[in-house]
Amino acid sequence: MASRKEPSSNEAASESSPDERVYAAISSALLHGKLAPGAQLVERELAAAFDCTRGTIRKVLARLGAEGKLTLEANRGAFVPSPTPADIREVYRARQVVEAGIVAALCGTLSTQAKRALRAHVKAEQRAVKAGSVADCVRLAGHFHLLLAELAGAREVQAFLAQLVAKTELYKALFDPTKLSNCASDEHGRLVDALEEGALDIALTAMRTHLDELEERVLAQASATRTNDLATLFAGA
Repeated sequence: MASRKEPSSNEAASESSPDERVYAAISSALLHGKLAPGAQLVERELAAAFDCTRGTIRKVLARLGAEGKLTLEANRGAFVPSPTPADIREVYRARQVVEAGIVAALCGTLSTQAKRALRAHVKAEQRAVKAGSVADCVRLAGHFHLLLAELAGAREVQAFLAQLVAKTELYKALFDPTKLSNCASDEHGRLVDALEEGALDIALTAMRTHLDELEERVLAQASATRTNDLATLFAGA
């Protein structure tokens, strides 16, 4: 029996509800760095750009705000987050501290099942890179770190790290978008090697270097400029 053909992105968008169509378009714009940090998303302009009601726009902006992808300010509206370099460094510093502890807890103690899970995840990252999927690369890269926290068995640490990872994923989207390389999966693979071998010094260095490089790539692009013209940006969406 022939397999069912997956709908194209255009077909999927045409079949989705107005809410989902607008949500997907704005999320994609954020993910690909098309919206400048600090840009205001004006309901009236978005409704005209998407040819939909302001009520639809309002619901989508509220959803994106709840997910931390937008900053919602009472009596002012919705804005693209605009973290300062100091904000970015602070969050990455917190990740360094938390994830060093996770590495120390896991080093040399991974079960066979845990090793398989980590290796499978790294392979999924490599497939996403090969496919050129920015969204999957960002999602999988962040989830690798959450998987380590899960394997360490510390739920409160896992919840805190999830907040930090969400912030750094946003920084990546704002300041280092669309850049695809296999560095994350390669770095993750080397880290797994060190954890399996019980090489704590190597594992800690691998994690520290990995996070340092992520931080520096984001900071290097933090001054880049992008358009705030919503009508142009979302034309045809």
